[in-house]
Amino acid sequence: KLSLYVAGAGFHPAKTLPICIDVGTNNNDLRDDRFYLGLRQPRVRGEEFYDYMHEVLGAIKSKWPKVLIQFEDWSNDVCFDLLDKYRNKMLCFNDDIQGTGAVILSGFINAVKLSEIPLKDHSVVFVGAGSAAVGVADQMSKIFAEGTDLSPQEIRERFYFIDSKGLVTNNRGDWDKIQKYAPFKVNYARTDIEKDSELQTDDLLTLVKGLKPTAIIGLSGQFSGGFTKEIIQQHASNHKYPIIFALSNPTSKSECTADEAIRFSEGRVIFASGSPFDPVSFNGKTIKPGQGNNMYIFPGLGLGSVLSGSSVVSEDMILAAAKALADFVPEEEMRQTRNIYPPLNQIREISVKLATSVCQQAVRDGLAREYENVQDWEKVVRDYMYNCEYVEPRIEE
Repeated sequence: KLSLYVAGAGFHPAKTLPICIDVGTNNNDLRDDRFYLGLRQPRVRGEEFYDYMHEVLGAIKSKWPKVLIQFEDWSNDVCFDLLDKYRNKMLCFNDDIQGTGAVILSGFINAVKLSEIPLKDHSVVFVGAGSAAVGVADQMSKIFAEGTDLSPQEIRERFYFIDSKGLVTNNRGDWDKIQKYAPFKVNYARTDIEKDSELQTDDLLTLVKGLKPTAIIGLSGQFSGGFTKEIIQQHASNHKYPIIFALSNPTSKSECTADEAIRFSEGRVIFASGSPFDPVSFNGKTIKPGQGNNMYIFPGLGLGSVLSGSSVVSEDMILAAAKALADFVPEEEMRQTRNIYPPLNQIREISVKLATSVCQQAVRDGLAREYENVQDWEKVVRDYMYNCEYVEPRIEE
């Protein structure tokens, strides 16, 4: 990730530092492996864990008061709490929650443009109900709030979540466990599904038939190949331009391939994946699938957060990054290519645009008071960026 900050956003390598936290593991096989390098103890949780993290993060901020911290790969049982504890106290964000949410929101913004369906009429089924999926829904909610007259409750009702036990509802039999062990799901648990309804199921085909969502998004990592021919065809029969985001990584865990999504929808699908797929030939055209990669977001978001001098990474700054990424793809080009993301080989220019938008939003939020009089944020961004290309030496004659 830090190498991508260097390559994608122009951070100087000496300005980055990877820190790995080891608080034990509950994997007995690892603890018994004589080559295991980590702590051979059960994973610490509860008050002891949070006290330890408070000490670690406090020490980091004491050493570098303006440091940006990116939380990466924290498990569902602590990631939301960690973010909530520190998001308003220091410059930090969680890439799995907020970065994923922003990059998928960007793709969704462009997918809505292609779908020929008004934003207020869209609905989404998430296959997977972990931190990434909830983060995506949180980010999408902001666009619904901004672009429609829907109430907060009506916005939440645009989302359906499927976990390992089926559609997440408040009456499927494990509500107490959800509230205790997965409180991040509570806001999106359905309250309008009867206990004996056929929708009280983990069968995606039944849900696609019954709910007719405009988009299905896979983020579970446990549903490889789960977007079957029947599901894709049903989804395509419901809508002229069905939206399918098969985002689980790597490709072996993807819910479907780009080729399957395109062929089974007769070429009408608006598709994005989490891992790269080869271009697909269909009806004499070559379609290059879009990839919803967090690399589009976190380098530019991080660069803008640092350069703005902001004390926090606000939700509006993240939203500004998502919108800037969506705007990077010209609509006419998008209609021709069906690709809702720009080429990754343009990442430096993408990061410039995102960082500039993030800085401008920080000023609007009143978070960049030291730099509120800056007129040309793009120049500030470009001047800061480290260039890792070798330059041919010039020898004076």
